[in-house]
Amino acid sequence: MVERESMEFDVVIVGAGPAGLSTACHLMQLAKKADKELMVCVVEKGSEVGAHILSGAVFETKALAELFPDWQERGAPLHTKVTEDHIYLLKDDTKATKIPNIAVPKTMHNEGNYIVSMGNVCRWLASQAEELGVEIFPGFAAAEVLYNEDGSVGGVITGDMGLDAEGQPKDSFMPGMELRAKYTVFAEGCRGHLGKQLIKRFDLDKDVSPQHYGIGFKEIWDIDPGKHQEGLVVHSAGWPLSDATGGAYLYHAENNQVLVGLIMDLNYSNPNLSPFDEFQRLKHHPIFKQYLEGGKRVSYGARAIAKGGFNSLPKMTFAGGLLVGCDAGTLNFAKIKGNHTAMKSGLLAAETLFETLQDENEQGGKDLNAYTDKFKASWLYKELFNSRNFGPAIHKLGTFWGGAFNTIEQNLFGGNMFITLKDNHHDHNQLKFAEDCVKPRYPKPDGVLSFDKLSSVFLSNTNHEEEQPCHLKLLDKTIPILINLPKYDEPAQRYCPAGVYEIIENPHGEKALQINAQNCVHCKTCDIKDPNQNINWVVPEGAGGPNYPNM
Repeated sequence: MVERESMEFDVVIVGAGPAGLSTACHLMQLAKKADKELMVCVVEKGSEVGAHILSGAVFETKALAELFPDWQERGAPLHTKVTEDHIYLLKDDTKATKIPNIAVPKTMHNEGNYIVSMGNVCRWLASQAEELGVEIFPGFAAAEVLYNEDGSVGGVITGDMGLDAEGQPKDSFMPGMELRAKYTVFAEGCRGHLGKQLIKRFDLDKDVSPQHYGIGFKEIWDIDPGKHQEGLVVHSAGWPLSDATGGAYLYHAENNQVLVGLIMDLNYSNPNLSPFDEFQRLKHHPIFKQYLEGGKRVSYGARAIAKGGFNSLPKMTFAGGLLVGCDAGTLNFAKIKGNHTAMKSGLLAAETLFETLQDENEQGGKDLNAYTDKFKASWLYKELFNSRNFGPAIHKLGTFWGGAFNTIEQNLFGGNMFITLKDNHHDHNQLKFAEDCVKPRYPKPDGVLSFDKLSSVFLSNTNHEEEQPCHLKLLDKTIPILINLPKYDEPAQRYCPAGVYEIIENPHGEKALQINAQNCVHCKTCDIKDPNQNINWVVPEGAGGPNYPNM
């Protein structure tokens, strides 16, 4: 058995995203105000804070203003205020109808919001946290949950470094550390691999709808200054997603850059679809092409997002810890925003933790039920409750009629029509057989507006130590060829946005699934969409994965 060093803290936070950093900052604010010493650390699997952060992002400042009322004086990187909203229904590859504001749900209006890089916002939040005394450890992946003898959570174990592909120690081997804590906050983002384990172990999703997901793409483009309209927000629905639901966006940020992307719901049924290629097609539509033509793509990334909302929220507390932010699924898809909600969940977590740790004899390991009461009394609960029908309406009624329902509910009934729609189907169970579905013919990338997966992954700065255990674990190695290939033409070849999964054939005609784990951008789509739930995404060595500069 490996001997591990250990460190002890009052609170360990897993993930330096908006939820985790808000928890850390507010906890230390409360401690300093009460003249109480707390030991708080944040572990982050990315090579630096922000390296794995990918978000659109139009940012609502409500929670930030609660955390730092003087955020402007402190130099928070919010520079581009939204000036205009345009929303289109794309009918086909050339036609579009602009939707008048009166027909748009109020939740999608963006007056007073900012176009930001959430990676840079998190870097700024980390600097504020460190000034307050938080210890931040980038490049350290929380690989395992540490349990106390009574079954409560007692911290995490960081991943071993320096293992070869078979899991044997190399000369550079360094065992992971035990980070012990009275309480542990899991803020890993959507489909956190430890959060997933905790939800199952403590049965946290009992009696709620299954979580629903989308895959979100994002590219940053430098465009012609003559086409740039700083502060313009463009959203669209419809084409190219004829066999799926979702929508697209294009945000005019500062410095003549636009942020363009597509979100495609992962409950789609046609296994022949390629979300990546749907995104590449999108950019050729005149609504998007008019801005991108003549520009240069400078960054690419993809990430799954939790879209279940209120109906899919698990119990967020368990013995010894909390789930916050997208690890719990607090994103409000009616607003297409999850950063302010993640931050608010972190603020509530900090208040709960501080009140609990006021007792000098507090040993930890309790179920922090007070968090649930704080959550239910907060604007976060109300906001998510009032948006509870948004996703199910789209799933059940489709883009047009679901959109009409949501406009009526949000604009006329303030988010409460006194009915609750639910989608109780798991996303991974929705695939039909490949032979029963249309096989789209995706145009060859032109290298101008559309590109292939490998050149895109190159722009994500993704890197993994090649000689390490594969972090994409097949529970049954026979399923891809014996089941997924004949039934679904192995959809991992297409739903993965980074070319990780390939079907290869040897000279004898025998087929196998090849996993190019070094390409993985940590989007978690494979963990979500595999029809047999046969792929388990676990953390690779710390600092592996994408290195997004401004996402």
